[in-house]
Amino acid sequence: MMETVIRAEGLDLTFQTNDGPVQALLDIDLDIHKGEFVSLIGPSGCGKTTLLRVIADLEKPTAGTITVNGMTPEEARLKRAYGYVFQAAALFPWRTIADNVALPLEVMGLDRAERERRIRENLALVDLAGFGKKFPWQLSGGMQQRASIARALAVQPEMLLMDEPFGALDEIVRDHLNEQLLKLWAATQKTVVFVTHSIPEAVFLSTRIVVMSPRPGRIHDIIDCDLGDDRPLDIRESPEFLKIAHRVRDGLRAGHAYEG
Repeated sequence: MMETVIRAEGLDLTFQTNDGPVQALLDIDLDIHKGEFVSLIGPSGCGKTTLLRVIADLEKPTAGTITVNGMTPEEARLKRAYGYVFQAAALFPWRTIADNVALPLEVMGLDRAERERRIRENLALVDLAGFGKKFPWQLSGGMQQRASIARALAVQPEMLLMDEPFGALDEIVRDHLNEQLLKLWAATQKTVVFVTHSIPEAVFLSTRIVVMSPRPGRIHDIIDCDLGDDRPLDIRESPEFLKIAHRVRDGLRAGHAYEG
């Protein structure tokens, strides 16, 4: 029996705006299990990031229930059950890479020796060993995003929540980081929830793909992605990969039928 680490049941979220209420999420039922890599994919404005933010306790649902590690999202946030990686690297330009990684550890009150150990270990995990004394502006966009992943991992979370972390990067860098993220996932066994617009990225990375419809965000389909653990980039040319990608594309197209 797989351990459920995130469970949403009947989840709704309605934002109150100057133009009236906007329903961002509607009747979301979703279980995510320990060690899974689950991608949320859908058109712009479908609620992918909103759902991720509800898991992270950055937004509050207006109906339904959600638990994270058997706790409320707020309790999970306070216990640092997850690390959050934003679309932009969000590194402080006046801090070195090592000092950026150290920031949440300073907030936690860890002693210097433990901070330095975690900085060293997590920069090595994302292939940035030796770059700790550099400043963000001295690193490429891809390296900055890897540093933000190291910062998220430094608090030793059980989960990584990632909001389109590679969306602004060019295709070659994105491919490279996708490969590195798969290796990182295999090495750490973290549960990952990953928001993306890219069908190839979702299929390449995931164990399951959650296809969402346009606003109000609903789950249109949940697709198993059983491509095995060994996924070189050229797996994207395989019939198995293309079959899953086709189903995701069909799901995104069908999801638009909800509009109107």
